[in-house]
Amino acid sequence: MMIIKLAFRNLIGAGLRTWLNVFVLSLAFVVIIWTQGFIEGMNRYAMSAKTDAEVGGGQYWHRMYDPYDPLTLEDSHALLSPALAGLVERGDATPILVTTGAIYPEGRVRSVLLKGIDPEQDVLNLPTGALAGAETDAIPALIGAQTAEQTKLAIGDYVTVRWRDVNGTFDADDIRIAQIMHTTVPSVDQGQIWIPIQRLRGMLQAPEEATLVVLRKGLRDAPDGGTDWIHRTPDYLLSDIRELVKMKSASINILYGLLLLMGLLAIFDTQVLSIWRRRKEIGTLMALGMERIRVIVLFTFEGALHGLFALAIGAVYGIPILALTLRSGLSMPEMAASTGVAVPEVLYPHYGFRLVLGTTVLVLIAITVVSYLPATKIARLKPTEALRGKRS
Repeated sequence: MMIIKLAFRNLIGAGLRTWLNVFVLSLAFVVIIWTQGFIEGMNRYAMSAKTDAEVGGGQYWHRMYDPYDPLTLEDSHALLSPALAGLVERGDATPILVTTGAIYPEGRVRSVLLKGIDPEQDVLNLPTGALAGAETDAIPALIGAQTAEQTKLAIGDYVTVRWRDVNGTFDADDIRIAQIMHTTVPSVDQGQIWIPIQRLRGMLQAPEEATLVVLRKGLRDAPDGGTDWIHRTPDYLLSDIRELVKMKSASINILYGLLLLMGLLAIFDTQVLSIWRRRKEIGTLMALGMERIRVIVLFTFEGALHGLFALAIGAVYGIPILALTLRSGLSMPEMAASTGVAVPEVLYPHYGFRLVLGTTVLVLIAITVVSYLPATKIARLKPTEALRGKRS
């Protein structure tokens, strides 16, 4: 109890120096929790949006399919295995056929991915119903808002599309923009045109074939795809988002480190100066019978109190700030195109218990260690010389 009273009295007696250190440390608390909350919120939203619009409950890929190599698309399609065909018939999966093509908006050529999908599907959160019931000869098409902006296409516009079938023969036809979808998932928008899968199968002369099969979200049974189909789990399909968020977290950690380093450096300097200026006090305490270890504990506890004060002050102004951002979010215009992941127009943070507790424990431990290091010099002080103000 005596150590606690002495430490508290010494910190209050230091005046402005103590409160400046406390304020810098409180900024470290609030900034780390604030930014990490937004990163976690972006991670959760991106994974949820991509799951709903693209990943579903997992996918089956044709063994030759590589989404990052367009040259594989000509050969990466085949008939569904009996087990996958059964899932499609029950409505627990939807097939997608993918091929490369080119469109000519306003006389300009632009490479695109043609994706065939069942207009009646409800496995993915895509407005594919707009592709059903077309009465014109033109192929109904669904595109994303980013593709529409880049190609200057609007609903009802016609544009020529060219493709090559399985025999290597080039062909062309007109497509009509039936719907423009507004999605935050770039991987189902940029450079992609969605058309009815039966029309694309006829165009490619690949009846009943598909490139990949998307399972319904929550489906637990993953049947054997045979030799032609490879099962990809949601964890595998979402790994790129995790890696991207991990990279962004690593870059932001530099900011954390600088901010925390300023606070810790201030604590370290304060402790060194305090030990230098309070040599007579230390000598008196040791001459009165206080053990060296207890003197070390006293100075270490003084440093740790900076962290506790910073936690209290940070809570005073930090909780209202975090609550405000949790309610109103942070505007993120045009960020989806630059990051390559799903980002909403307004991003809401996620402040989990582990985040708050982990940040608090990390900062408190760092402060305690930094306070302990200069306190070990006390062990080399001789009480008689300390009483005379000399340095051992």
